[in-house]
Amino acid sequence: MSDVHRLDTMSGNPGRSTVFAAWERFVQGEDHVRGVRPEVVVSWHRCREQYRVDPHLTEAPLAAAHSDHTLEQDVVLTELGGLAGAMAREVEGLNGIVTVADATGRILATWGDQATVARAADANLATWSCWSEAGAGTNGMGTALETHGPVLIRGAEHWCQAFHGWACAAIAVRDVVTREPIAVLNISCWRTPLPDATGRWLSHAVTQTQSTLKGRARDSAAELIAAFAQVKGRATAAVAAVDTAGNVVIADERASVLMGVPSEVPAVEPTIRWRTSLPDLIRVAQYASGCAAQNPDWVGSTQIFTHLADEPVPVTVRPVFFSGQLAGHLMLLGASGDTQPLPTMAPTHPPARPMHRVVALREDRMVLLRLPEVCFAESDGNDVWLSTEQGRLRAASPGLDKLTNELADSGFLRVHRRYVVNLSRVREIERGFKGELFLVMDSRANDVVPVSRRNTPAVRDALGL
Repeated sequence: MSDVHRLDTMSGNPGRSTVFAAWERFVQGEDHVRGVRPEVVVSWHRCREQYRVDPHLTEAPLAAAHSDHTLEQDVVLTELGGLAGAMAREVEGLNGIVTVADATGRILATWGDQATVARAADANLATWSCWSEAGAGTNGMGTALETHGPVLIRGAEHWCQAFHGWACAAIAVRDVVTREPIAVLNISCWRTPLPDATGRWLSHAVTQTQSTLKGRARDSAAELIAAFAQVKGRATAAVAAVDTAGNVVIADERASVLMGVPSEVPAVEPTIRWRTSLPDLIRVAQYASGCAAQNPDWVGSTQIFTHLADEPVPVTVRPVFFSGQLAGHLMLLGASGDTQPLPTMAPTHPPARPMHRVVALREDRMVLLRLPEVCFAESDGNDVWLSTEQGRLRAASPGLDKLTNELADSGFLRVHRRYVVNLSRVREIERGFKGELFLVMDSRANDVVPVSRRNTPAVRDALGL
């Protein structure tokens, strides 16, 4: 379902009294409330349990005094500003305003009907205020930063009662490589329904800005491939080029074996890059991205374990820049006689604690699933569907990458760009005519899950084949 359709079909707004009554019960500590959209209930849970936002807050807090933006982020924010100004002319007569905020939820600019702008200022819905969920609870901007796709928050769906008079629709622009938010565009109306064209406006704005980001990502990949070609011929170690998120853009034959990706096959498009079977290497790349962004001269080395040896493999990381911005890294795996000794990189982030439950959604309720109840997860756009003992349920976590990271230490494995399986629920393994693998799952329907070529080595290792 397209982003426009998802937003435009969020109609049939439940009565304010129904949602407000559910809000009152939830604020008082009740967990399971009816008559409220699941994505709103999940947001309420974050506000109450994780962020501990006061539901009786009357205005948003002021944002941090300073926040660094990269050149790429500034380009996106500038482009969104131009689009927001055009939208503002459409909502001026509808008690509406348009805002642009950065990835922290800090509003950078506001446009629209002057009377509504003044009213919004009473709640700090204005420049330099923070509208992240952690700061202002469930709201258009903050909730869009937490999820993928468009978000609609109306009336009593806002976590803070003082904001119940607003209807807000927002969408975050995300980095096409890391999927982290860069900015968020929001339309708010005071006691007035949002315009019918809201979904179309937001979708067009994101499509236009992400087109710029995709072009930049392709250029960065070309720079990584060129750097890879220069080093490969004279390096004694295995060589791979990865982007800032740790996705593999290209790898030589030796690196491809270690990383479980195709050899010498460039992946220029950000949406189809190879994902290594070594989660530690992804963490190394992400850590290195943070270091190199702060210090362009940074280089580092560490050791990681692979599925091919009992001893750790040395890894040297060399950042690659394109037009002054970090494009990714060259990874040299194994001993290399042509490099100087480098300082050992600081430890990567500790692995996440294993999950004991997976949160799923059924109509207006949340379902807490024990891990053995989940057979596999399948992505469908930004939604993730779980095959469980209770049937097919939508996961609360948006995006398969996030769920993959959450379940990485709990016996689940990514076997395909669309599938994560519970290894303990694999009953049979089938081989296709060309050697490809298929997993027959221990589910009600004996579902068959395909294994992609690049994930085959990790699957063989995990299942002892």
